[in-house]
Amino acid sequence: MAEVRLEKVYKRYGAMAVVHGIDLVMAHGEFVVLVGPSGCGKSTTLRMIAGLEEISGGTITIGERVVNELAPRERNISMVFQNYALYPHMSVRENLGFGLKIAKLEAGEIRRRVNEASDVLGLSALMDRMPGELSGGQRQRVAMGRAIVRNPDVFLFDEPLSNLDAKLRVQMRTEIKKLHKRVRTTVVYVTHDQVEAMTLADRIVIMRDGYVVQVGTPLDVFENPADTFVGSFIGSPPMNMIEGVVHATGTGAAQVELAEGLVVPAPARTAGRLADGQQVILGIRADDLTPVGHGTSDVGAAGFHLDRVVSISEPLGTETILFTGIGGKEVVAKMHNPRPVGIDERLEFVLAVDRLHVFDAATGVNVLGRAGTTPAPAIAN
Repeated sequence: MAEVRLEKVYKRYGAMAVVHGIDLVMAHGEFVVLVGPSGCGKSTTLRMIAGLEEISGGTITIGERVVNELAPRERNISMVFQNYALYPHMSVRENLGFGLKIAKLEAGEIRRRVNEASDVLGLSALMDRMPGELSGGQRQRVAMGRAIVRNPDVFLFDEPLSNLDAKLRVQMRTEIKKLHKRVRTTVVYVTHDQVEAMTLADRIVIMRDGYVVQVGTPLDVFENPADTFVGSFIGSPPMNMIEGVVHATGTGAAQVELAEGLVVPAPARTAGRLADGQQVILGIRADDLTPVGHGTSDVGAAGFHLDRVVSISEPLGTETILFTGIGGKEVVAKMHNPRPVGIDERLEFVLAVDRLHVFDAATGVNVLGRAGTTPAPAIAN
């Protein structure tokens, strides 16, 4: 295992900078997920760690070694790609052992490592098949097995599940999590899918336009988004964002007036942080806007009640997604333990005020500050 450290790492293509001096530390044995929209720099960052892209500035350290000038094969990393990158003319067994054969390991050691990887990933019955005879999930397991046999210091995953269907992605997420629990090797994993990030990561690194926006545990970034981008990117459905104006009182309490004259209490935790007349954005998660009697918990006196007409209803079995309007904006709510809801039906909703997020409208930054940034944890060997 090895710590991975990035210090002021830049990447430029000519005059265009695509990664802007990022600082990151991935602890020994930690599972870190780089997540963000297409073009945010996450895959470029991964490829710089791998040595597949030269860095334009800064330092990358793996273990005790600065690897800036080392070729990929000298960094003791293994990379799993989204397109599997299997040799089509080789059997599963040959694919698993090919890298070890090139490294001139003894035949007995190659056989031992290949058998061990096949047992871990449930490939034993597939060893004599060719890649063309395998399903997508089986091919991905072979690609993971080829990475495992090398006993690397670091596993790098570049959107490995993007070619799989939804059901298989869920299954493979579980397999990757089990694999990490078993081998406890440092993992750096890239995805644009925030559900993958939330379910797999020890810590999430959220990137945007080549910058690191926020780093934290999945719960950190969900509960304490640093800005409106993180708030709307992490969580499904995305967080509702509604503009408003603060009306502060002499007692330190504040209210936020939305369009159409609707006035909503500000969360108690923002006391003293909001100025009278300040332009803000209220962030409301669908789980915190629910029909009365259909929430995950009873918010009681802390709730703000309002009658609204449902414009769209999307039943999902255990819950129903409801679309309605607040403050001149279409918003998404959730109904837990659902019943049939008709279009244009009027419901009494309750808003969990204490769970509202408040962002400054000018900067998009959480008024409580850059919360949710946590250092790399110490992970036992």
